[in-house]
Amino acid sequence: MALMKLGQSLMTRMDPETAHGLTIKALKSGLVPANASAPDARICMTLRHSGLVLRSPVGLAAGFDKNAEVPGPMSRFGFGFVECGTVTPEPQPGNPKPRLFRLREDRAVINRMGFNNDGLEPFIGNLQRYSGHVPVGANVGANKLTEDKIADYELGIRAVYPVCNYITINISSPNTPGLRGLQDKDSLRALLTRCGSALERVRTEHAGIADRPVFLKLAPDLDEEAVRDISAVVRGEGAWLSGLIVSNTTLERPDTLQSPHKGEMGGLSGAPLFDLSTRVLAMFARELGERFDLIGAGGIANAHQAYAKIRAGAQAVQLYSALVYEGIELPQQINEGLIQCLEQDGLSSLEEAVGADL
Repeated sequence: MALMKLGQSLMTRMDPETAHGLTIKALKSGLVPANASAPDARICMTLRHSGLVLRSPVGLAAGFDKNAEVPGPMSRFGFGFVECGTVTPEPQPGNPKPRLFRLREDRAVINRMGFNNDGLEPFIGNLQRYSGHVPVGANVGANKLTEDKIADYELGIRAVYPVCNYITINISSPNTPGLRGLQDKDSLRALLTRCGSALERVRTEHAGIADRPVFLKLAPDLDEEAVRDISAVVRGEGAWLSGLIVSNTTLERPDTLQSPHKGEMGGLSGAPLFDLSTRVLAMFARELGERFDLIGAGGIANAHQAYAKIRAGAQAVQLYSALVYEGIELPQQINEGLIQCLEQDGLSSLEEAVGADL
């Protein structure tokens, strides 16, 4: 444990992207020992619509493992599920460096990575070798230069379907031009209509394997009208979806930010995102009720924040940025803290807490 703390301290002094690359290499080599104990049955969750069975409600968000290189090692640190990507059909370098910034004073991160990844072919090969014991998700996106971005999502769904446990359609990154425009009502209708047809075809082609649930990942920068519009489309053309992931990074810059990097372009994640993302999550929970699974993401750094997302309507949560500051022990610490939250509220299972604050 002391060695892990020392390694984390050294990593935080490096350029963020260099540190991240070294972390992936260390995980691939087995140099980072797993530390998770068996999860408590009280925090196990079976998502109502997707059917995903989670030993813990705490998942690893997309962005950490873009090329699906280390889902196995990450599955052994207390995460109940891990999500890889975002992957695009063709490899792309992403935006110019520097493009990843630590806001230490704010416990936050700004990134403008731009879906840098090696493309579908190596991603699929890596997932075929996955040997972990928790569900693994494939987060699919569109290439920057593709004119028909929906076609990229159709291709991504068909390609990753046989090699993952669930799929996430990511239309919420602020770092690919035009991507968030797919959240607009008419564009979203077209996206969900075409992706639904692609999913139907691939399910027929792979009738011998279990259905893969599909989630839609949304931005936090939505007002009540936008939430209502998106919810209406999801209930209609997107009725085949299993759920939503709320949310991705934000373009907002709260006045409270102190870091000298606060003016950098890109998506803001970490502690300043928690309140905004939780508020938008609750709005979707009220609009969609129990018709879709909701996964809460954004700003989670401890058990109380994970529990707040669940009480706001999430059945599971995801995190990534907090690992930069809290270390790889965080998912296990949250698992243990969730038990304390349940005991304080006199609840016997986490399922009883879902939506309790609505």
